[in-house]
Amino acid sequence: MPIHYINFNGQIVPEDSKLFSVDSRALRYGDGLFETMLYQGGEIRFLHLHVDRLQRGMQKLQLEQVSMFDAYFIKKITDDLIRKNNMLGQRVRVRLIVFREGGGIYTPVTNKSAFILQVHKLETEVRDKKVGLIVDLFTEVKKPYSDLSALKTNNALVYVLAGNFKRKFEYDDVFILNQEGFLCEALTSNIFVYFDKVLYTPALNQGCVEGIMRKVVMDMAADEGIPVVEAQINPEIMKKADELFCTNAVQGIQWVMGYKQKRYFNKISRLMQEKLLNWSYNKEE
Repeated sequence: MPIHYINFNGQIVPEDSKLFSVDSRALRYGDGLFETMLYQGGEIRFLHLHVDRLQRGMQKLQLEQVSMFDAYFIKKITDDLIRKNNMLGQRVRVRLIVFREGGGIYTPVTNKSAFILQVHKLETEVRDKKVGLIVDLFTEVKKPYSDLSALKTNNALVYVLAGNFKRKFEYDDVFILNQEGFLCEALTSNIFVYFDKVLYTPALNQGCVEGIMRKVVMDMAADEGIPVVEAQINPEIMKKADELFCTNAVQGIQWVMGYKQKRYFNKISRLMQEKLLNWSYNKEE
């Protein structure tokens, strides 16, 4: 079987290399954050948005070397790793993890940044686009919100437990609630609700991750003249909504077909999917 490679802090090494000591802050405390990106056609889709979010997150976590992680650097190390893994010309899922180096207990010895870059080939989509997701609510553990909630950090216990729930009951996805019981996000996606000709999505102060595709969909909806409202959303709306769909940077837009006995249309989500095929920003690199 061919060796799969990763980039560990500037060195391309086999994926099964032993990289961490027990003192690693990434291992002990989840002390870092990450970006998951889509590489296709030789480019990282919406790279400038990923860079902006990553750098703001690093500043929030008081990590150093923020400016090093610019579009040029991320594109270069991604290109190099994709070539090393013989993935040129393929659709690839890119995961960049940035974490705090050094030891220390809760107080870090240093704020210097380190990183790991992973690339994995995206298999051909098996799901028929005409068949949407079947979802349910995960209510056992709720996500607390704070100034860190919008970051994609390495602390993911709520998502791990939600993932176990999803697998146990064989749902396609599950919706996570915030600490007050309002809609927050899906397992790996943001949520949109279309009701009474308005598109709603949980506001960032409701604890959801500040998703890249979330912003793109909001911009595309505005371009189509569809009202978009960031709000506190009671999960009861799922019983009345016309449409639900989920968004993330790699999978794009996935429409929800059903929640319990409720079934949904997919007019708006289909419009967004089609618009996404050619959507770009002038400042994209």
